Amino acid sequence: MIKTTILRGKKPRLKSPILIEGLPGVGHVGKLVAEHMVEELGARKIMEIYSPHFPPQVMVEDDGTIRLVRNEIYAYKSKGKHDLLILVGDHQSATNEGHYELCGVFLDIAEEFKVERIYALGGFGVGQLVETENVLGAANNIKLVRELKEYGVEFRANEPGGGIVGASGLLLGLSELRGIDAACLMGVTSGYLVDPKSAQAVLKVLCKILEIDVDMQPLEERAAEMEKIVAKLREMEQGQMPGTTDEDLRYIG
Repeated sequence: MIKTTILRGKKPRLKSPILIEGLPGVGHVGKLVAEHMVEELGARKIMEIYSPHFPPQVMVEDDGTIRLVRNEIYAYKSKGKHDLLILVGDHQSATNEGHYELCGVFLDIAEEFKVERIYALGGFGVGQLVETENVLGAANNIKLVRELKEYGVEFRANEPGGGIVGASGLLLGLSELRGIDAACLMGVTSGYLVDPKSAQAVLKVLCKILEIDVDMQPLEERAAEMEKIVAKLREMEQGQMPGTTDEDLRYIG
């Protein structure tokens, strides 16, 4: 494989679609949200995207077979104003050039379906354990900033300080060049644990924006399990669990 390749299923007819991007990133927040939406909404896979810019590996399935790493796009026909395209995947690009190429591919698909808006989902890593459920935002135009503030999305001057790296950032910048409104919703997270609680906070805001209902229970259960792990970590930090070993925390990741 020397170039990005798209395998397509039957093309759906979509009504004023919105693209949701949830590729792996900080705290896997965006990935958790997007995959949860695909599962709970029963979205249908319409594309598989393979690229030489993904890491050189295959994924091993439950039955022992393998498949190449990939990104996927799912379609969901809503009863509301907007249908959805949901972008999920195993990895983001492993190269700078690949990020630009793949985001170009994603935006070509968005234009093909006449996508009206893009929401990129991710985590805002603060480097320490957090209990807040804040959702930070960034957008490619001030009108969208004002709109999202009405849904409780926070906008902080010069935050994230290092900018937004990867697909979530590039989609905002490159979509502006194509005249597509785009925003990034970031759940506040430690940045070093998979964070379903932060994902839940992002999903709640996104559901309000999209005017859709998504069952939160599976994420709530995962968040409760992660809270137990976080509690252990806090106790270890305070020196209250001298007998705890790495084996006790082997499922963190």
